[in-house]
Amino acid sequence: MSDRTATLFPALAEGSARPALTFGERTLSYAELAASAGALAESLGGARRVAVWATPTLETAVAVVAALLAGVPAVPLNPKTGARELAHIVGDSAPSLVLAAPGEELPDVLAELPRIDIEALPASGSATEGGSRTWPEPTPDHPALIVYTSGTTGPPKGAVLPRRALTSTLDALEDAWQWTAEDTLVHGLPLFHVHGLILGVLGPLRRGGAVRHLGRFTTQGVARELSAGATMVFGVPTMYHRIAEELAGDPALAKALAGARLLVSGSAALQARDHERIRAATGRAVIERYGMTETLMNTSVRADGEPRAATVGVPLREVELRLVDESGRELPDGPDLVGEIQVRGPNLFLEYLNRPDATAEAFTDDGYFRTGDMAVRDPDGYVRIVGRKATDLIKSGGYKIGAGEIENVLMEHPGVRDAAVTGEPDADLGERIVAWIVPADRELPPPESELADHVAAQLAPHKRPRIVRYLDELPRNDMGKIMKKALHV
Repeated sequence: MSDRTATLFPALAEGSARPALTFGERTLSYAELAASAGALAESLGGARRVAVWATPTLETAVAVVAALLAGVPAVPLNPKTGARELAHIVGDSAPSLVLAAPGEELPDVLAELPRIDIEALPASGSATEGGSRTWPEPTPDHPALIVYTSGTTGPPKGAVLPRRALTSTLDALEDAWQWTAEDTLVHGLPLFHVHGLILGVLGPLRRGGAVRHLGRFTTQGVARELSAGATMVFGVPTMYHRIAEELAGDPALAKALAGARLLVSGSAALQARDHERIRAATGRAVIERYGMTETLMNTSVRADGEPRAATVGVPLREVELRLVDESGRELPDGPDLVGEIQVRGPNLFLEYLNRPDATAEAFTDDGYFRTGDMAVRDPDGYVRIVGRKATDLIKSGGYKIGAGEIENVLMEHPGVRDAAVTGEPDADLGERIVAWIVPADRELPPPESELADHVAAQLAPHKRPRIVRYLDELPRNDMGKIMKKALHV
């Protein structure tokens, strides 16, 4: 490994005038980022951990880079987190201090922590010495970030991500996406999780490229930045759905997207209908990838590969991936062989903070992480995720059925605007398949029998919904994932 790749951010040391970070009207060059983050890093010496009030601002990016330079683990905090959950995260991670943009009002649970205001200084600023210092690179297993899971099965757990996880994932994506210093990324993702922060900010900085953050996602903002030279877009399905909805009436948006080098969707499955609408209007395919807080990125459709809808591509470089049945036996590839995804590689987290029991339970004896995600794999290695083991694997009539494949077929019906599939107890079948449908026309929803026949014709009779329930909208979280535990009668 060369000195350049051994350093987390080689372009910072070079201190060039090239743009690094742009948030709205504010931009920092690499030299300015090195000065701002370096000055802040000087003040973090001796800190055990630092909390970062992770608003979608230039200051958040500077704070995280500063913590990484100083070798101090950073804990990004979601500003929308409720008081009880935030208290749990702060108590569990025990940060020495909190970093926040000047003027940000922090909740009471953070009031007892020493605070440092983050300064994002332009070239005329006074902080220059921090950028000239050479920062030693910690060991590969040194904790870089502690990112808390969503807490869907209990209090959030802090996934301790080492520096090797960051570098291995970002370098594997360089290979898969042909990502270079010439690329400029545009996105409007939050900065307290893997997608927006690690991929969306640290990714461009590691490559020596640029990121333009929208602050708040708008299709107009995406079109503006692509027209001004941006080459890549990161988004979640709700963002691409909005793009798909507006393309027909917005030729400027279609033209801008047609000029993009890469459109990437993640954090949840993008519906096949939206894939096709975007491809038809722009000639560009959206590619999907698959990752988790604990693993960072595991698979992706490659930039030079076939962009198949409803797949998350092939394993990334250095990632070992297998599908196993309930007994832990590895499954061969095949369209009807649903198994749990297990992964092993340098992209994995170290542990759940303060949870040795949960950490031990998460790993197999031979070092694979149990993702809890269910998938099938095509003969050529493409992975198709069909849902979560806890909520999306339906055992009905002796069959193991993934909710995701039924949802994709339902979304192909012209009378369906949105769909989710769950299982509920059935005395005869074990579980019966329930479809939750948002009709395209609320006054004239598609009949239950028509939807069942549609699924049976496309998939198999045993995969047809036995019950259909109609809703005005599906409950989703900030990342666009359907909150299935909120779906009940």
